[in-house]
Amino acid sequence: MSRRDDEFTEYVTARMWWLRRLAYLLCQDWQHADDLVQAAIIRLYTHWGRAAAVEHTDAYVRTILVREYLGERRSGWARRVSLSADLPETAAITGDAEGVLDLRAALAGLPPRQRATLVLRFYCDLNVDQAARLLGCSPGTVKSQTAKGIGALRRTLQPPGQRPGDQTSGPGGMEVQHG
Repeated sequence: MSRRDDEFTEYVTARMWWLRRLAYLLCQDWQHADDLVQAAIIRLYTHWGRAAAVEHTDAYVRTILVREYLGERRSGWARRVSLSADLPETAAITGDAEGVLDLRAALAGLPPRQRATLVLRFYCDLNVDQAARLLGCSPGTVKSQTAKGIGALRRTLQPPGQRPGDQTSGPGGMEVQHG
């Protein structure tokens, strides 16, 4: 193997868990996450000379992965192919397991662009300008997608009866509308 291949293999081996976790947060499915990571690694290999030369290789790889995810969402393939079998998660869940599952479900319900924006801003800890560059949009778009995504998560995660438009009985049996 060449030195280039050795460097590439070492980098990918060291970052594999991070890449899989990021891909999972984007697509909410471990098998699909593995497919995204594989596609990103292939693209990274073809551009390894450029990726290894940049100051922040992780940012370069993250950009490849997110663009792969968003590009796939725009293609007709994502709408034509869907697997219906739900496989059990194998990762150990600690802490507030129900809260984590609720958050995952709420995140999965967001449109791909909002989900990608929230993952970049809050999981990857990118600022607005960094996320805008990676997504190829304006900082204003990142801000609006972030606001819309957070608003949708809040609405989804609010307890039943407290969501805007929900009606519950108030004192004396009177109907009370929240929101």
